[in-house]
Amino acid sequence: MRHEYQCTLRWSDMDAFGHVNNVVFVRYLEEARIDLMFRLAEEAETGAGSAAGSFKGGSVVARHEIDYLRPLVHRHTPVTIETWVTKVNAASATLDYEIKDPGEVYARARTVIVPYDLERGRPRRLTPEEKTFLEGYFDDSAASGLR
Repeated sequence: MRHEYQCTLRWSDMDAFGHVNNVVFVRYLEEARIDLMFRLAEEAETGAGSAAGSFKGGSVVARHEIDYLRPLVHRHTPVTIETWVTKVNAASATLDYEIKDPGEVYARARTVIVPYDLERGRPRRLTPEEKTFLEGYFDDSAASGLR
């Protein structure tokens, strides 16, 4: 299953060339990832009556990869960001993304996240609940095109 996030474009996202700046794409990915890993995981937690993996213990980004495919310009309609999980390990997970409209893909991206113990200041293992939550968004049916 893939998560869909509707991301509003801001006027300030544009650069001097009139399209969304490459750095802003990373912020868009962050918004989609936070919506998945915090909002949706928290809703799953509430519905399950136990810690369903809301990543409240912390997580950090270990790696980003982005392929910019075409310019995205400011408009008043949101752009869709699809996010899905392509790999779950004991102490990391890989998320793939597409920033797109119907029939247009502006960027493909990949992020490796590592659960992190904020109090101890070090990486930690995924909890069983976090793994279960992430596995619910597993999709390897279409490669993102990143290598």
